[in-house]
Amino acid sequence: MTVHLVRHGRSLPEPTRPASEWQLDPAGYDDVWALRDRLPAAAAWACSPEPKALATAELLTDGEIGVVPDLREHERAAGWLEDFPDVVARAFADPARPATAGWEPLQHCADRVVPAVRRLVEVHEGQDLVLVGHGTAWTLALAALTGAEPDLDRWAALRMPDVWTVEV
Repeated sequence: MTVHLVRHGRSLPEPTRPASEWQLDPAGYDDVWALRDRLPAAAAWACSPEPKALATAELLTDGEIGVVPDLREHERAAGWLEDFPDVVARAFADPARPATAGWEPLQHCADRVVPAVRRLVEVHEGQDLVLVGHGTAWTLALAALTGAEPDLDRWAALRMPDVWTVEV
């Protein structure tokens, strides 16, 4: 079985709102459509409930998309962080503690996302699966699916949109 972990397309940042509320940037639709050929036509689809993820999924498939609340991204308070990559690195270095004020501990995200991905893999056994969501969540999911440690260099190289494919 092949699992495709799709990171949402470019969003429209609103620094006064949590990233979980940001919309997909229409200027990036062509980048999202370019991924269609890299994804299987016949697959089960599920996505995060966040607007940018759902909009990305809707651009990628004409089929049904299951919205799975537990696939949402690592919860972060509103506010702009100039040192965002450094704060994410702190989150991975000490997942039991919030990396900064207003962020959930990364372990909480892992405790939500990883079981949700495993349930979807189990339910759709033998069928390709496309999951549309977020970079940090997919970094945790990929590590769990492969038995490897989370790869922050790979996270840093992940584009919007992008896809990681793994055989399970």
